Parts: sequence; C-alpha cells; structure tokens
Amino acid sequence: MTATTATAPERPTAPELPAAPATRQLHTFGAIMWRDVFVALRQFPTFIGQAIIQPFFTLFVFGVLLSDAGYVDGDYSSVLLPGVLALNGFLGGMQNTALPLVVDFSYTREIEDRLLSPISLRLVAVEKILFGALYGFVASLMMTPVGMVLLDLSWPISRTVPALGIAALGALAGASIGLCLGTSVNSDKVDVMFTLVLMPLLFTGSTQFPLVALDEVRWFQVICGANPLSYASEGMRAVTSPNVEHVPLPVTLIVLVGSIALFAAVGIRGFLRRAQA
Repeated sequence: MTATTATAPERPTAPELPAAPATRQLHTFGAIMWRDVFVALRQFPTFIGQAIIQPFFTLFVFGVLLSDAGYVDGDYSSVLLPGVLALNGFLGGMQNTALPLVVDFSYTREIEDRLLSPISLRLVAVEKILFGALYGFVASLMMTPVGMVLLDLSWPISRTVPALGIAALGALAGASIGLCLGTSVNSDKVDVMFTLVLMPLLFTGSTQFPLVALDEVRWFQVICGANPLSYASEGMRAVTSPNVEHVPLPVTLIVLVGSIALFAAVGIRGFLRRAQA
C-alpha cells in the first residue's frame, strides 16, 4: 500500500496574474485605501490615544513643568512645539506602516488578499506608504491645537499652509522608513527594532533642540543630521517660528524629498521580495 503525501497548493503570486487596465488598478487602489481608512475610523478612540497621550506629556513636562521651575525660558515653547508636531507625524507614519506589515507577513497573512487583487504590487506598497503618512499627518494635525493651548502659543494663519506641507512631508518620510522596516523585520525581532531603530530615531531627531544649536557638540550634530526626522523638525520650526535658529528651509525640503524617494524605493523593493517569497 503506497502512502501519499498531501501538499498544500502554492499561493499564486501577483506577477503570474494578468495586468489589469490602469483605470481598474486605480479603482482598486482607491478601494484598498478606503478600507484602511474605514478600519481606522472604527478604531478612532485608540487613534486619539496614540496621537495625543505621549506628545501631550512631552509638552507638559518639557514645556510647562520645566518652564515653571525655571529650567528653561519661555521661548523654549517655540522650539519644542514644532519639533513635537513633526515627531508625531513622522512617528505615526512610521509605526502605522511598519507594524501592520510585520503582522501581515508573519501571522495574519491578510496581505495576501491585496497581493491577489487586480493591482500592481508596487501600488500595494505605495498604498501602505500613503495610508501610514495619512495616519501620521492627522495625528500631527490633531495635536496642534492641544499643544498651542497647553503652551499658550499661537502662529499667524499665513503659516498654516507651509506647516501642513512640512507635516505631510515628514509623515511621508516616516511612512517610507516604516515600509523598509516592516518588510525587513520578522515578528520575533520587533522588540529589537524598537530598541535599535526607534529609540535612536526619537532622540536624534532634533525634536527638543535646534540642530544648528549643536555646533559645540559636533559629533552629535552629525548623527542628528543623518536623521530625516531632524529635517522635519527644522522645517516645522522654519515655517512656524522663523525667529528660532533653524536649518534653511530649502535644505530641509531637499533632504525630506530625497529621504522619501530613497526609503520608498528601498521599501518597495523589500515589499516585492517579501510578497513574491
């Protein structure tokens, strides 16, 4: 009697599927994006907690308590608030791109439904970046009035549009880095990712100090200068608090756009590798 061994059918990959027309791909792209937005709206209380609690206490401790205790002067609010808003958008974009990808590729395999949909794999990766950036952008936007009230700080309305643009670029940069991390880290290495990547990013992102103020600590200034978050922070200061010393705005824009292009390209390549594995 001959024993037979049953083997699970291999999952078809997107490259084996016929290419769909461009209009159908765009329609599918919009449907995927809307599904992610709809799920996020259903989890709105959780989103508010993620978007507000951590930056609220950062502003309260460094901007209120230390100011009242005399350890920092009143002008420090103009340095701190733009940096925290940039951090909120950058971190929100990075986390909400990286962590869902780690879970999808490792456990739930929910990503397979999207990989088999009539859409290019690259567009699936782009959707991940855009949704993560949208998440971070809204988080930064929601924290703005809270920070202004908490620190008793305001900006002219004319600075609103440039600030929104910098917040969007910072969130896109964070989401692009999140795609790189989410496609290169397995679920059992998430804690290592937070230790070796996330924490250094947070403390070298010039969110609590201007990058140009570190001339006396040149080695640390170089490290901070290699962090894209520093340019989101400096760009936000340039458009909201121009009297505070900051990196020139054209430099921050060039670095942010270059970081988005670089990390998005690397992340999409990693996404294709994981999707076709």
